[in-house]
Amino acid sequence: MFEGIEFLNKEFFWLLLLLPLAILWYVFKHKKQTAELRMSTIKGFKLTNSWLPKLKHLMFALRLLALALLITAMARPRTVDVSSKTKTTRGIDIVMAIDVSASMLAKDLLPNRLEALKNVASDFIKGRPNDRIGIVEYAGESYTKTPITSDKAIVLRSLEDVRYNTVIDGGTAIGMGLGTSVNRLKDSKAKSKVIILLTDGVNNSGQIDPKTASNLAVEYGIKVYTIGIGSNGMALSPIGMLANGSFQYGRIQVEIDEALLKEISKVTGGKYFRATNNKKLEEIYDEINKLEKTDVEEFKFYNYEEKYRPLLLLALGLLVLEFLFRSTLFRSFN
Repeated sequence: MFEGIEFLNKEFFWLLLLLPLAILWYVFKHKKQTAELRMSTIKGFKLTNSWLPKLKHLMFALRLLALALLITAMARPRTVDVSSKTKTTRGIDIVMAIDVSASMLAKDLLPNRLEALKNVASDFIKGRPNDRIGIVEYAGESYTKTPITSDKAIVLRSLEDVRYNTVIDGGTAIGMGLGTSVNRLKDSKAKSKVIILLTDGVNNSGQIDPKTASNLAVEYGIKVYTIGIGSNGMALSPIGMLANGSFQYGRIQVEIDEALLKEISKVTGGKYFRATNNKKLEEIYDEINKLEKTDVEEFKFYNYEEKYRPLLLLALGLLVLEFLFRSTLFRSFN
């Protein structure tokens, strides 16, 4: 869109100060050259074309206006049409490894840990338009929910479907979740590969040792951000199943293997975070979003359209008109 008119040579506008000087000079000259004749009455005179002498000042006004137009034209007015084009120069491939064990239904985050995570992760995904994102679920075992893709609609639908289920074996297999995530990224051609691994427990199952999975991540140049989710102390968590199939809740001690999560993030060049409430979880994803930026190159194109030509033509027209008036109607007043 046009951003308006700009003037390339604004310094020429100082010449406009000549206009009031020209007016003063004209008034002074006119008074000096005009003779006065004092008469007691002019009833005996027949006046013809009495309006014509008064209009002779029009010629000076035309010259003055023409000069103003010329000065404006010298200032080079032009309009600028600015368009831009962005190009992603470096994308990031991200896998979100989400713990879906029963303990993720604990209510120390609202409405529970898993739903709080889904809400925050959804905003995170929407804020990464230039990256490819995948989802891995794990509990006692792990599997790929969504391979890495640039289609955010697919990722968001898959995230919405993430929930606790009895299909996956119970437990918390951090090594399995990390290993599956590494497998998703190992063949990626992206210059930056990231895993965001979230858990609320201690590694207690699975066939892959977390440290082995960490070494694999290092081998493939994958950075791992780990998040321990859960409040400090006791939390209202599932402790059994009722006859109707719903969970029975009770207060149990929150246990997160922070030492392991810190080691994983340190070895792979990532960072460990602790989310003890909803606000803290939001802040963590905001920080990761800032740490992992995709390089976007912006190209701006400027289309200039010069506007001085109409001003020159108008000034020329006024000078021609002034010349015609001077040579015809006002010839006798020169």
